[in-house]
Amino acid sequence: MPNPVLIEVTRGALVESRHRGAVAVADAAGTMVLAIGDVTTPVFPRSAVKALQALPLVELGAADRYGFNDEELALACASHSGEAAHVAGVERMLTKAGFDPSALRCGAHWPIAQGAAVAVARSGAPSALHNNCSGKHAGFLCLACAMGVDHAEYFKPNHPVQREVRAVLEDFTGAALTEARCAIDGCSAPTWAVPLRNLAHGFAKFGAGEGLSPQRARAAARLRQACARKPWYVAGTGRFCTEVMQLFGERVFVKTGAEGVFCGALPQQGFGIAIKCDDGASRAGQAIMAAVIARFLSLGVAERAALAPLLQPSLRNWNGFEVGAIRQTDALALT
Repeated sequence: MPNPVLIEVTRGALVESRHRGAVAVADAAGTMVLAIGDVTTPVFPRSAVKALQALPLVELGAADRYGFNDEELALACASHSGEAAHVAGVERMLTKAGFDPSALRCGAHWPIAQGAAVAVARSGAPSALHNNCSGKHAGFLCLACAMGVDHAEYFKPNHPVQREVRAVLEDFTGAALTEARCAIDGCSAPTWAVPLRNLAHGFAKFGAGEGLSPQRARAAARLRQACARKPWYVAGTGRFCTEVMQLFGERVFVKTGAEGVFCGALPQQGFGIAIKCDDGASRAGQAIMAAVIARFLSLGVAERAALAPLLQPSLRNWNGFEVGAIRQTDALALT
């Protein structure tokens, strides 16, 4: 059966677009709390698992060796917008380990933030520092250096750094990451296909620290705290992940991935969340994540009001006129 329609986009009184998808919410024991649609078929989580990819950086001591602060740890988990402070932070990470930006192998693209892209265009062209994954890659490079291994091919699946990352993903999700499940992400690092139910289980463990070794649980807590304290470095100005974590602090961890994937954790409830929109639409993934947060998190009046624009965003035209909305269907609201 196809996944249900979870999000509708209205224009005037009519539904203009529909987004199908699947949602998994699990606890740290792996028990499903909520399952909508197909949560068993492997999907590529892409950037939604960057916090798990950054975990060896902390657990193996590289973050302490290079004196990384909360901003830099948040950047290691980030899909940043390429704003000036993001770029400066990544360059600072590299400098601490003795690298310059030429060591990055993530490729270059224009900053996500329009203002930052305009500023770069005025002075030249973007570099790898502007890539939204440059913080993750800087973390990989610093880990390679701390491990005492050659860093030249740090992004390849069989490099010691990526073997460490793969082992972390397997430990958190319980999924066997065979070669058949490996593909290459937009930044050239490996991405491993994992079922939503396993991703939700993994992020429940990441949020609650349960089912992990003490050292691994401490590393997960440190990364969560860094992202909660410095959420702007995880995404950027006006970005969903930043706004949610600014609103809720350590009560919510969220991370977007490409192609309509979102993962997250509600540490106090001990729940992990994994979402996939069939058509890859990030606007639908954001609305679904907001709905899951509203369903499982105890919200005060002010918090509910602050979440409302993310839960059911209005659509406006170039004149600023409200022309429609993004809304959840009964399949998501009443399941």
